[in-house]
Amino acid sequence: MTDLTNQVIAAWQPRVLAIAMAAADGDGAHDSAHLHRVWANARALMAAAEAAADPLIVLAACYLHDLVNVPKTDPRRAQASRLSALAACAALAEAGFPAALLDGVAHAIEAHSFSAAVRAETPEARIVQDADRLDALGAVGLARLFYTAGRMGSGLAHGADPLALHRPLDERGYALDHIAAKLAALPAMMQTAAGRALAQERLAGLLAFREQFALEWGAAWGAAA
Repeated sequence: MTDLTNQVIAAWQPRVLAIAMAAADGDGAHDSAHLHRVWANARALMAAAEAAADPLIVLAACYLHDLVNVPKTDPRRAQASRLSALAACAALAEAGFPAALLDGVAHAIEAHSFSAAVRAETPEARIVQDADRLDALGAVGLARLFYTAGRMGSGLAHGADPLALHRPLDERGYALDHIAAKLAALPAMMQTAAGRALAQERLAGLLAFREQFALEWGAAWGAAA
């Protein structure tokens, strides 16, 4: 990025963070640290991207993509990214954000969501989608997984079959199932080459954890039998 672009980013970053924090609801998996990580991921992806992206659009979308945080168990979950896009554009317009960039921000926010299934049509949307999904993988993603499962009241794993070898996966019932049910599919869904490479690396760690967890879990289950 040019010096001028860096100056614009530096001026807007605290402003978009303030908008996000004004709507924060105490969810530790979607807090300011998550937003900073998504932006850091996006910066790395922009540096390696095949197509140029507007960093101000990416910045705003990274920090405001969860502005309306609908719980995973809520039937309106698939609408969360659209609601976030609408709320973000209203807040940005009021803050004096460049009007010509608002549509790009809105699309990047709408397309980031897994459950909304909106196709990412722009370089900015592809980068934001990958950046957010990368934070669901790796060590931090694993911590977020179990944190969210605890908030939802899910169990750690199925007692007799933690790897779901003889039963359907149930990610709502068991936290460990979420790795195979959803996270394992993310690398193939990445929109950028750099995102795919990072996702594969982070998923490998999750899969190794899953196997080790099952070994320890199975030993304890057998001892109790």
